Amino acid sequence: MTDNPFEALGGPGGFDLQGLLQQAQQMQEQLESAQEQLADARIDGSAGGGAVTVTVNGIGELQAVTIRPGTFDGSSDDDLSDLGDLVVAAYRDAKAQADAVASNAIGPLAGGGMPGLGGPGPDAGPGALGFSQED
Repeated sequence: MTDNPFEALGGPGGFDLQGLLQQAQQMQEQLESAQEQLADARIDGSAGGGAVTVTVNGIGELQAVTIRPGTFDGSSDDDLSDLGDLVVAAYRDAKAQADAVASNAIGPLAGGGMPGLGGPGPDAGPGALGFSQED
């Protein structure tokens, strides 16, 4: 047994703080790059058989709304209400797709932790850190 409690973490010579900091910097750069790519992405969602299409970026910000000509005349309250409902449905469709794209792009960077540190890992479910859902 040695007097250095950090030796088990970093092998001979103890804990490699410099290596850990380099890994953290690389992960930060990768995360920023992924966020920039998501902000530039364009994802369409539609509703009403394509009567309404919305475009969001990869982080879910609304970019455009397109209504197919001749679909709505706006002459009645019901028509306008239906149009509002379709815009919301199209947005939800696009947002769900954007969330999936973001999860694929950022998920490995956000959920995996850093190699060699242990922890719950990317597939850990709720309560993996010892906290209950009722807290």
